[in-house]
Amino acid sequence: MKLQITFNSSDLEQSLTVAKQIYHLADRIEVGSLLLGRYGLSAIQRFRTELPQSKIVASSKIVEFGKDCAKMNIEAGADWITVLAGANSGIIHAACTTAHDLGKKVVLDLIDARSKGQSALEAKSYGVDAILLHQPYDDYDAAILFDEWDLVRGNTDLPVYLSAKINRETISSILELNPDGLAIGKAITMATNPIDEAEFFRQLLQS
Repeated sequence: MKLQITFNSSDLEQSLTVAKQIYHLADRIEVGSLLLGRYGLSAIQRFRTELPQSKIVASSKIVEFGKDCAKMNIEAGADWITVLAGANSGIIHAACTTAHDLGKKVVLDLIDARSKGQSALEAKSYGVDAILLHQPYDDYDAAILFDEWDLVRGNTDLPVYLSAKINRETISSILELNPDGLAIGKAITMATNPIDEAEFFRQLLQS
């Protein structure tokens, strides 16, 4: 099971300081929406420069201009980009085609999907490489998450990552779903000791 560590604060320098301590424990490092919102593509560029060994995921949440947005995020240094499931199918396909032409990959983020099961079913036909079942941290509801998981997993053979309110209290039940990977943010990046927390989750996911 893969570990993706998400940096979703509005402080780029603090995020990079933590990232350089724990990047070796992550399969992927995600440049989150708050960083992109405040610093734009320069946030991706800084992570690429500071962490040359890491696989960088840009939480780009592309919803229009699929080709151009994909190209800009990838040229800034992203190995993976995200496209919103609510986008037009042509936009999703254009982003995927562009990414693949540049040797990179696309995650379909289901956070705004009108039907998560249908989006999962159609994802592969658009060229998507992986799916992110994304439940907003502040809206965490375990019952809804488990129902949505069944809808998504039952409709695709693509890798499915999970992003939710993942911490030491919720991790056991989330692992029962057996996702292909977890995107974990605050529980690691805002911890008193990020290294200890990253090691804790890394060991759980590898066991």
